[in-house]
Amino acid sequence: MRLTTKGRYAVTAMLDLAVHATENPVPLADISQRQGISLSYLEQLFARLRKEGLVDSARGPGGGYRLSRASSEITVVQVISAIDETVEATRCGGLANCQDGEPCLTHELWADLSRQIYDFLSGINLAQLVERRGVKEVVIRQDMLQQRRFAGGATAV
Repeated sequence: MRLTTKGRYAVTAMLDLAVHATENPVPLADISQRQGISLSYLEQLFARLRKEGLVDSARGPGGGYRLSRASSEITVVQVISAIDETVEATRCGGLANCQDGEPCLTHELWADLSRQIYDFLSGINLAQLVERRGVKEVVIRQDMLQQRRFAGGATAV
């Protein structure tokens, strides 16, 4: 299975949004800073996520993005699918034409793995991830770093 950087970044950004967009929309610049993802890359990802109805945008001062529905209603596999990623482990992309137009010797094994991965990621929503202890610890650390950066920048002005 090959989950690209695009898929990893999309899930990371959506999880950041689930954590931080509780009251106000979150600017992509904030996600970019916290997660170390380029702003232009996030803009591309969020255009797709918005098109697929997973996020809503708000323009103007105080604008940004928020989830289009409750975090408990958005699964990891929906995020990955929204940006045109797959969780396909077969070499043939699930078409069963891996060897001269026919299934290869291990096609069923990799197809079964693909189904397991899909089912696993379908069973995890953003709300469940937000509640994980490890996620909460990372959020606290990232928020503290961001506050220090902001405070440092504010005093330098």
